[in-house]
Amino acid sequence: MALLAGVALVSLTGCELKDDGDNLVNGKTLFAEKCASCHTLARADAKGAVGPSLDEAWQQSARDGLGRSTYEGLVHRQILQPNQNPSLDPVSGKEVAPMPAKLVTGEDAQDVAAYVASAAANPGKDTGRLATAGAAKQEELAKAEGGSLDIPADPTGKTAYAFADAEAPAGPLTIESVNESSSPHNIALEGSGVDEEGEVVQGGGTSTVKADVKAGEYTFYCSVPGHREAGMEGTLTVK
Repeated sequence: MALLAGVALVSLTGCELKDDGDNLVNGKTLFAEKCASCHTLARADAKGAVGPSLDEAWQQSARDGLGRSTYEGLVHRQILQPNQNPSLDPVSGKEVAPMPAKLVTGEDAQDVAAYVASAAANPGKDTGRLATAGAAKQEELAKAEGGSLDIPADPTGKTAYAFADAEAPAGPLTIESVNESSSPHNIALEGSGVDEEGEVVQGGGTSTVKADVKAGEYTFYCSVPGHREAGMEGTLTVK
Protein backbone atom coordinates (compact mmCIF):
# COMPACT_ATOMS: atom_id res chain seq x y z
CA MET A 1 0.00 0.00 0.00
CA ALA A 2 2.83 2.42 0.84
CA LEU A 3 4.39 1.90 -2.58
CA LEU A 4 1.09 2.50 -4.35
CA ALA A 5 0.61 5.70 -2.40
CA GLY A 6 4.09 6.81 -3.37
CA VAL A 7 3.45 6.09 -7.04
CA ALA A 8 0.29 8.15 -6.94
CA LEU A 9 2.14 11.07 -5.44
CA VAL A 10 4.96 11.12 -7.96
CA SER A 11 2.57 12.48 -10.57
CA LEU A 12 2.73 15.86 -8.81
CA THR A 13 5.86 16.91 -10.70
CA GLY A 14 6.42 20.66 -10.54
CA CYS A 15 4.14 21.09 -7.52
CA GLU A 16 4.77 21.02 -3.81
CA LEU A 17 4.88 17.43 -2.59
CA LYS A 18 1.71 16.55 -0.71
CA ASP A 19 2.07 14.79 2.62
CA ASP A 20 -1.00 12.57 2.36
CA GLY A 21 0.39 9.74 4.48
CA ASP A 22 3.37 8.38 6.36
CA ASN A 23 5.18 6.79 3.42
CA LEU A 24 6.97 9.89 2.11
CA VAL A 25 7.78 11.11 5.62
CA ASN A 26 9.27 7.73 6.45
CA GLY A 27 11.08 7.64 3.11
CA LYS A 28 12.69 11.05 3.61
CA THR A 29 13.66 10.24 7.21
CA LEU A 30 15.36 7.01 6.17
CA PHE A 31 16.99 8.68 3.18
CA ALA A 32 18.55 11.28 5.50
CA GLU A 33 19.88 8.55 7.79
CA LYS A 34 21.08 6.02 5.23
CA CYS A 35 21.69 7.77 1.90
CA ALA A 36 22.33 11.50 2.25
CA SER A 37 26.02 11.10 3.10
CA CYS A 38 26.70 9.74 -0.40
CA HIS A 39 24.05 11.18 -2.72
CA THR A 40 22.91 14.65 -3.74
CA LEU A 41 19.17 15.32 -3.56
CA ALA A 42 18.50 19.04 -3.32
CA ARG A 43 14.97 18.79 -1.97
CA ALA A 44 16.24 16.71 0.97
CA ASP A 45 19.21 19.10 1.44
CA ALA A 46 21.51 16.14 0.74
CA LYS A 47 24.91 17.10 -0.66
CA GLY A 48 26.78 13.80 -0.75
CA ALA A 49 29.39 13.58 -3.49
CA VAL A 50 30.45 9.93 -3.40
CA GLY A 51 27.45 8.36 -5.13
CA PRO A 52 25.52 9.60 -8.17
CA SER A 53 23.45 12.76 -7.90
CA LEU A 54 19.84 11.58 -7.76
CA ASP A 55 18.67 14.89 -9.23
CA GLU A 56 20.92 14.43 -12.26
CA ALA A 57 19.95 10.76 -12.54
CA TRP A 58 16.28 11.71 -12.83
CA GLN A 59 17.03 14.41 -15.39
CA GLN A 60 18.83 11.82 -17.51
CA SER A 61 15.93 9.40 -17.06
CA ALA A 62 13.52 12.11 -18.20
CA ARG A 63 15.66 12.77 -21.29
CA ASP A 64 15.53 9.05 -21.97
CA GLY A 65 11.73 9.19 -21.89
CA LEU A 66 11.21 7.45 -18.54
CA GLY A 67 8.44 8.49 -16.15
CA ARG A 68 8.83 9.04 -12.44
CA SER A 69 7.11 5.77 -11.59
CA THR A 70 9.72 3.96 -13.69
CA TYR A 71 12.47 5.95 -11.97
CA GLU A 72 11.01 4.92 -8.62
CA GLY A 73 11.34 1.29 -9.66
CA LEU A 74 14.96 1.81 -10.68
CA VAL A 75 15.79 3.43 -7.34
CA HIS A 76 14.06 0.60 -5.47
CA ARG A 77 16.04 -2.00 -7.40
CA GLN A 78 19.32 -0.18 -6.73
CA ILE A 79 18.57 -0.14 -3.00
CA LEU A 80 18.11 -3.90 -2.94
CA GLN A 81 20.74 -4.82 -5.55
CA PRO A 82 23.27 -1.97 -5.92
CA ASN A 83 26.21 -1.92 -8.27
CA GLN A 84 29.05 -3.64 -6.40
CA ASN A 85 31.92 -2.07 -8.35
CA PRO A 86 34.06 0.26 -6.19
CA SER A 87 34.36 3.91 -7.24
CA LEU A 88 36.68 6.84 -6.56
CA ASP A 89 35.73 9.72 -4.29
CA PRO A 90 35.73 12.81 -6.57
CA VAL A 91 37.24 15.00 -3.82
CA SER A 92 39.93 12.85 -2.18
CA GLY A 93 40.56 10.45 -5.07
CA LYS A 94 40.39 7.55 -2.60
CA GLU A 95 38.61 4.33 -3.47
CA VAL A 96 35.12 4.16 -2.01
CA ALA A 97 33.49 0.89 -1.07
CA PRO A 98 30.36 0.02 -3.08
CA MET A 99 26.98 0.80 -1.63
CA PRO A 100 25.87 -1.99 0.75
CA ALA A 101 22.86 -3.97 -0.40
CA LYS A 102 19.57 -3.64 1.46
CA LEU A 103 20.39 -0.64 3.66
CA VAL A 104 16.60 -0.59 3.98
CA THR A 105 14.19 -3.36 3.01
CA GLY A 106 10.48 -4.10 2.64
CA GLU A 107 8.14 -1.13 2.86
CA ASP A 108 11.01 1.05 4.09
CA ALA A 109 12.83 0.52 0.79
CA GLN A 110 9.62 1.29 -1.10
CA ASP A 111 9.15 4.48 0.92
CA VAL A 112 12.70 5.68 0.23
CA ALA A 113 12.28 4.99 -3.49
CA ALA A 114 8.92 6.80 -3.52
CA TYR A 115 10.37 9.88 -1.83
CA VAL A 116 13.44 10.00 -4.08
CA ALA A 117 11.31 9.65 -7.21
CA SER A 118 9.00 12.40 -5.98
CA ALA A 119 11.76 14.80 -4.95
CA ALA A 120 14.47 14.35 -7.60
CA ALA A 121 15.00 17.55 -9.60
CA ASN A 122 11.61 18.78 -8.39
CA PRO A 123 11.82 22.54 -7.72
CA GLY A 124 10.55 24.06 -4.50
CA LYS A 125 10.73 22.88 -0.92
CA ASP A 126 8.98 20.21 1.08
CA THR A 127 6.07 21.38 3.20
CA GLY A 128 4.12 20.08 6.19
CA ARG A 129 5.67 17.16 8.03
CA LEU A 130 7.98 16.55 5.09
CA ALA A 131 9.68 19.89 5.73
CA THR A 132 11.16 18.68 9.01
CA ALA A 133 11.44 14.95 8.30
CA GLY A 134 15.02 13.72 8.48
CA ALA A 135 16.43 17.01 9.76
CA ALA A 136 19.35 16.66 12.15
CA LYS A 137 18.73 18.14 15.58
CA GLN A 138 21.66 20.42 16.39
CA GLU A 139 22.38 22.51 19.44
CA GLU A 140 23.76 25.96 18.69
CA LEU A 141 27.11 25.92 20.49
CA ALA A 142 29.44 23.45 22.18
CA LYS A 143 31.72 25.04 24.79
CA ALA A 144 35.06 23.69 25.94
CA GLU A 145 35.63 23.05 29.64
CA GLY A 146 39.05 22.42 31.14
CA GLY A 147 40.70 22.08 27.75
CA SER A 148 38.20 19.44 26.60
CA LEU A 149 35.46 19.80 23.99
CA ASP A 150 32.72 17.26 23.24
CA ILE A 151 31.17 17.27 19.75
CA PRO A 152 29.18 14.01 19.34
CA ALA A 153 28.05 12.75 15.94
CA ASP A 154 24.29 12.65 15.37
CA PRO A 155 23.23 9.36 17.05
CA THR A 156 20.89 8.38 14.20
CA GLY A 157 23.74 8.22 11.67
CA LYS A 158 22.90 11.40 9.78
CA THR A 159 25.83 13.35 8.36
CA ALA A 160 25.80 15.91 11.15
CA TYR A 161 27.22 16.61 14.57
CA ALA A 162 25.12 17.35 17.63
CA PHE A 163 26.46 20.92 17.56
CA ALA A 164 26.60 23.34 14.66
CA ASP A 165 29.49 25.37 16.09
CA ALA A 166 31.89 25.36 19.03
CA GLU A 167 33.88 27.74 21.22
CA ALA A 168 37.11 27.26 23.19
CA PRO A 169 39.84 29.31 24.88
CA ALA A 170 43.33 29.40 23.39
CA GLY A 171 45.74 26.67 24.49
CA PRO A 172 45.90 22.87 24.47
CA LEU A 173 42.56 21.40 23.37
CA THR A 174 41.23 17.85 23.14
CA ILE A 175 38.12 17.31 20.98
CA GLU A 176 36.19 14.09 21.42
CA SER A 177 33.38 12.91 19.16
CA VAL A 178 31.33 9.93 20.30
CA ASN A 179 29.53 8.12 17.48
CA GLU A 180 26.69 5.91 18.74
CA SER A 181 25.42 5.09 15.24
CA SER A 182 26.43 2.30 12.88
CA SER A 183 27.48 4.86 10.24
CA PRO A 184 31.25 5.58 10.26
CA HIS A 185 32.24 9.10 11.33
CA ASN A 186 35.21 10.89 12.85
CA ILE A 187 36.28 14.34 14.00
CA ALA A 188 38.95 16.37 12.22
CA LEU A 189 40.20 19.91 12.75
CA GLU A 190 41.89 22.37 10.40
CA GLY A 191 42.87 26.03 10.38
CA SER A 192 45.76 28.30 11.49
CA GLY A 193 48.35 25.63 10.78
CA VAL A 194 46.37 22.82 12.44
CA ASP A 195 45.48 19.76 10.37
CA GLU A 196 44.46 16.80 12.52
CA GLU A 197 42.18 13.83 11.86
CA GLY A 198 40.77 11.45 14.46
CA GLU A 199 40.08 7.76 14.01
CA VAL A 200 36.95 6.77 12.09
CA VAL A 201 34.60 5.05 14.57
CA GLN A 202 31.07 3.68 14.90
CA GLY A 203 28.88 1.78 17.34
CA GLY A 204 29.78 3.85 20.41
CA GLY A 205 33.42 4.57 19.56
CA THR A 206 35.11 7.90 20.25
CA SER A 207 37.14 9.83 17.69
CA THR A 208 39.71 12.21 19.22
CA VAL A 209 41.96 15.03 18.03
CA LYS A 210 44.40 17.11 20.06
CA ALA A 211 45.84 20.47 19.10
CA ASP A 212 47.33 23.62 20.55
CA VAL A 213 44.93 26.28 19.27
CA LYS A 214 45.40 30.01 19.01
CA ALA A 215 42.81 32.79 18.76
CA GLY A 216 40.92 32.59 15.49
CA GLU A 217 38.51 30.38 13.58
CA TYR A 218 38.95 26.70 12.79
CA THR A 219 36.78 24.14 11.01
CA PHE A 220 35.83 20.80 12.55
CA TYR A 221 34.54 18.19 10.14
CA CYS A 222 34.14 14.50 9.32
CA SER A 223 36.84 13.30 6.92
CA VAL A 224 34.96 10.19 5.76
CA PRO A 225 34.62 10.64 1.97
CA GLY A 226 31.51 12.63 1.09
CA HIS A 227 30.50 13.48 4.66
CA ARG A 228 32.01 16.96 4.83
CA GLU A 229 30.56 17.74 1.42
CA ALA A 230 27.19 16.59 2.76
CA GLY A 231 27.37 19.24 5.49
CA MET A 232 29.12 17.47 8.37
CA GLU A 233 31.25 20.39 9.50
CA GLY A 234 31.14 23.40 11.79
CA THR A 235 33.14 26.38 13.02
CA LEU A 236 35.32 26.37 16.14
CA THR A 237 35.96 29.88 17.43
CA VAL A 238 38.97 30.23 19.73
CA LYS A 239 39.18 33.33 21.92
